[in-house]
This record gives sequence, structure tokens and C-alpha cells, in this order.
Amino acid sequence: MGEFVRVESEGGVATIRLDRPKMNALNAQMQRELVEAARQVGEDDETAAVVLYGGERVFAAGADIKEMAPLSYAQMSGVPSRLLQDFTKALAAIPKPVIAAITGYALGGGLEVALTADFRIAGAGAKVGQPEIQLGIIPGAGGTQRLARLVGPAKAKDLIFSGRHVRADEALAMGLLDRVVPDDKVYEEAVTWAKTFVGGPALALRAAKQAIDSGLEVDLETGLEIERTRFSALFATEDQQNGMKSFMEEGPGKAKFTGR
Repeated sequence: MGEFVRVESEGGVATIRLDRPKMNALNAQMQRELVEAARQVGEDDETAAVVLYGGERVFAAGADIKEMAPLSYAQMSGVPSRLLQDFTKALAAIPKPVIAAITGYALGGGLEVALTADFRIAGAGAKVGQPEIQLGIIPGAGGTQRLARLVGPAKAKDLIFSGRHVRADEALAMGLLDRVVPDDKVYEEAVTWAKTFVGGPALALRAAKQAIDSGLEVDLETGLEIERTRFSALFATEDQQNGMKSFMEEGPGKAKFTGR
């Protein structure tokens, strides 16, 4: 458990909790703690799904500008810019379903954290955006790449070029969010969603996530080969044997999986 990031687990769902009041500004220490939290939940066999959560009032309002502002080009081009990429890569690589539960603001680095998740659920009053352009810079923790892949280049350019804050209803319509719920129900609904993966075929879920995410980075033929190898590998698992046997004997949806 870090100073600004902690992992809380219950019933197969792990919550990575951002906790740096008041706005969860993502300083270098917090970024390193998120790398460790991602490793922890990824390696925990008891964790079936993960929720990224910043608390009832705010998800994360962005990077720590006070820490970043004094840096020169030479300084930023070294460890700080690599850490920005490393901590979001670590979150994106969690080999389990991940849901970002967004309350209040998810701006700049905060939105880039949310973009690493497989799904995003937000409160009706939430606002998201990439306002880095207003500081004379661009997103540096994956925003130019993950946002464009999620909503398309034109919508991504609109948000990044303007730096505007987007309300939850508009973000839902453009595909940036997957669900919008009342503000006081965000975490509860995210956990409920995450629980649907508990008891599921963990190895198949991991393979599906890897195939989709890796396939997005390559041409179709290469993506199909990634799918073929992941698909075939699952025939070496107990879950595949149990799942198909259960289907033949009891019908769909009744298999018990062990994650082996």
C-alpha cells in the first residue's frame, strides 16, 4: 500500500484507489505507486476484476503541474516522460477486466488513467477532457493514442485541440464513456459490473483482452494470427475442458471455472 494509492480487495474485485487530496494530482510518486498497484492486482489469483476509483468527489484532475512546470526539455525527455508512459502502460496491461469509475473530473492525466481501462462508467455530473493544449503542451501519458483509438481521430482532435471539458452525456454519445449513472452510484455500479466477471474463465478473459488489445495495433492478418494462437492455447486448460463438458451435459451458462 502506497501513500497515495492503495489496493482494496473484496469478493474477487480489487479497487485501485487514488487518494491524494484534494484533486488526485498525479505526481511522480503517485505514478510509481500505480505501477506497483497494477502489478499487484495483475499477479493476484484471487482478483477477477479491477475498479479504478478516485473517490466520491473527483477521479483525477491531471498531472501535478507544480512538479512538472520547472522541468527543461532535457529533463522531461528523460525519466519524467517515460514514467508518464510506463504507469499508464502498466494499468493498460492488467490482464483482467478493468473498469474506471469516474466521479467529478477526469482531466488530462486523469482521463489518460481512465483510458487504460476496458470500460468507463461515470456520474451524470462528471466532466472529462484533455486540457493540456491550454498549457502549451499535448497529452503525454497516452492520450493522443488511446483516445484516438477509442473515439476516432476527428473526435480526439476536437478534444485535444480545444482542451474543452466534456459533460458525461456528450462523452457517452461519442463512445468515450460506456455508462452514465447517478453521481452517488458510480462506485457501487462499477463494483456490481466488476462482480459479473468473478467466477468466470479467467484464462479466457485474459486471452480475449490480449487478443483485442494486441490486434488493434497490427494489420488484420496479424491480428487473426494473434487470435488463432490465443484461441488454440485455451485448449490446454481445465477451464476449456470443464466449459465444453458442462455445455454438452447441462447446457450453456452452468460451467464452473477454476482459472487453470
